[in-house]
Amino acid sequence: MTTPRSDAILARLGQLHPKVIDLSLGRITRLLAKLGNPHLNLPPVIHLAGTNGKGSTLAYLRAIYEAAGLRVHTSTSPHLVRFHERIRLAGDLIIEDMLCELLEEVEAVNGGEQITFFEITQAAAFLAYSRVPADVVLLETGLGGRVDASNVIDKPALTVITPISLDHQGFLGDTIAKIAFEKAGIMKPGVPCVIAPQSLEAFDTLARHANDIGSPLITNFGITAEHEDGFTLRIREEEFGLPLPALPGRHQFINAATAITAARYAGILDIAGPDLATIARGISQARWPARLQKLITGPLCDALPEGCELILDGGHNIAAAEVIADWLTRQPTGETVMIMGMLDNRDPVAFLQPLAPHITSFAGIPIPGGHEVHSADTLRDAATTAGITNAHACETLDDALAVLKDAVVKPKRVLILGSLYLAGVVLENHA
Repeated sequence: MTTPRSDAILARLGQLHPKVIDLSLGRITRLLAKLGNPHLNLPPVIHLAGTNGKGSTLAYLRAIYEAAGLRVHTSTSPHLVRFHERIRLAGDLIIEDMLCELLEEVEAVNGGEQITFFEITQAAAFLAYSRVPADVVLLETGLGGRVDASNVIDKPALTVITPISLDHQGFLGDTIAKIAFEKAGIMKPGVPCVIAPQSLEAFDTLARHANDIGSPLITNFGITAEHEDGFTLRIREEEFGLPLPALPGRHQFINAATAITAARYAGILDIAGPDLATIARGISQARWPARLQKLITGPLCDALPEGCELILDGGHNIAAAEVIADWLTRQPTGETVMIMGMLDNRDPVAFLQPLAPHITSFAGIPIPGGHEVHSADTLRDAATTAGITNAHACETLDDALAVLKDAVVKPKRVLILGSLYLAGVVLENHA
């Protein structure tokens, strides 16, 4: 298989700064100015931040707007399999030739100055969005918000903040309030901000910042009923009966509701937003890989006993573990086994504690690809500490699956989780 030329360019760009993460706006602002400030020549922008759910919320927003016939640019990170996933232009993933041209352009203009990988590739994305016609840009933060490289849009149409929880404490702070302050940094004076349901600590911080800068908060929406075939959403005094969101899990009701509210208030279509039929079609068609995704083809599926499901999720923090645990409580009875890989800056015991009551057997594996990861032995010990009695350490996915199949006569489902990087490996090699 031929390696795309973009891989070599991206590898060079990754060497321009000694740190993978160095939160700042100075470097990208300098580069954008040298590029002619393409970020000032974009379609209306909806800027999203949050700890959990921002990718799913963006996926619902995209699906709603595309169901309405709009051309939608999206900016997301990280990618799962190919970098091209990060830049979607008018509905389609960026093509290889255009990506290479953009990356080489920003590389030349940057002139070898220090800049992080995310910053220089975000600059390339802004160039792409400025050159391809579209009706709206859905822009996801990379990390945090206040000094994230995406936070150079002075007047977005709308900002959105999804649920906030502890994550990336080494960069964003060790309390919910500190992390919420960083996320609140995407708010802009006079620009409405849709706030998903939050803890009291997070909401107080967001509300205080919004008041300080004059950003109107939109919080007047909520789910009033859940049904087997859908849910009821209230926005202000109006109620909508809607079908089940395309992505599984009760938490997706909140993500879909946040997206619908954003679409109603952003003013991209008109003051009333998309009609009910368009909204329903959008949320039932949204796609976002590695979010409780059921895999149905590939060598891992072929190796499973008949009737056993393979579920893939990139969840890696406590909030993600809690919603996955909730999803497990609502599944048909049967043994659930888990395969997990995790970066070494995560707490595997805390992550596994909500999940432990639902897991029969566990296998920890290292994540391939040169990342700084927990060893299989560390993950096995973490599972034991969290209360999973039948825990193993394995070197590969195939080994883990073989061990777990022997440990349980006929598992009902195999759940692979713990890292988006691991999810990418599964989708690239096994789906």
